[in-house]
Amino acid sequence: VAGRTPAMAAMQMGSLDAMAGEGRAIAGLGLSGPQVVEGWYGVPYGKPLTRTREYIKIIRSIWAREGALEHQGEHYSIPLSGPSASGLGKPLKSILHGNPDIPIYTASISPNGMRCAGEVADGVFPMMVDPEKVDSVYLPYIEEGFEAAGGDKSLDDFAIVPGVSVIISDDIEKVRMPVKNNMALYIGGMGARNKNFYNDLAKRLGYEEAAVKIQDLFLGGQRAEAALAVPDELVDACHLVGPADRIRERLQAWKAAGAKKWVHTMNINTPQPEALELIAEEML
Repeated sequence: VAGRTPAMAAMQMGSLDAMAGEGRAIAGLGLSGPQVVEGWYGVPYGKPLTRTREYIKIIRSIWAREGALEHQGEHYSIPLSGPSASGLGKPLKSILHGNPDIPIYTASISPNGMRCAGEVADGVFPMMVDPEKVDSVYLPYIEEGFEAAGGDKSLDDFAIVPGVSVIISDDIEKVRMPVKNNMALYIGGMGARNKNFYNDLAKRLGYEEAAVKIQDLFLGGQRAEAALAVPDELVDACHLVGPADRIRERLQAWKAAGAKKWVHTMNINTPQPEALELIAEEML
């Protein structure tokens, strides 16, 4: 959301949808965090959820093509106005007659991010999802967003799409480690000490003591130790690693979550074709 304008995103997604075949594309929008937004993109972090609401509203207006684009909000001024504007800008309309119904999912994990997703998006890409805790860690906030949206919005027309790593191996300790390394990066280092959404999420999942330890070690330069501090139970709750039979057993919890519409699709991350085959055999 911070790295490109809504018009750029709308044009790129419209073109991608046209090339892929209408109905196949999903627009994914991420808020990131203040360290990246201000340290890399060079724009104020400001009010990210207000920015997201405006961003999505503008994109949908561009796709709908019901008139020339005009938007005056807290974050976006289209056409641009103010002292930095030339005064030559005028409302424009996309020349692309594309699909006005491309789904928009946000990458969100915080309570406020979940509320925003439930209110203005068609789905959400959360991280570190325990399929047995969706109703306590994520769903209450999403449902508050449904209420804010008005109407009859529900899980019937909203997709929860968690990222899940899958690695098949009889050496479970070995295959847990790459997952732990990744989780330690996010829980420990993807944000400032007092502003790390992933660390907060680990605490909400019930791993408060471990989250504090992981962050202390990571920010202290002890990255290997931080990875080792990621609990086995947290890896196993959110990801699928180990022998094939063990993964099949754990997939029953994901099936149950799917039946309740707590999970719409599993976004599988794996280097193994055989892992994809196992998931397909069990879940499709």
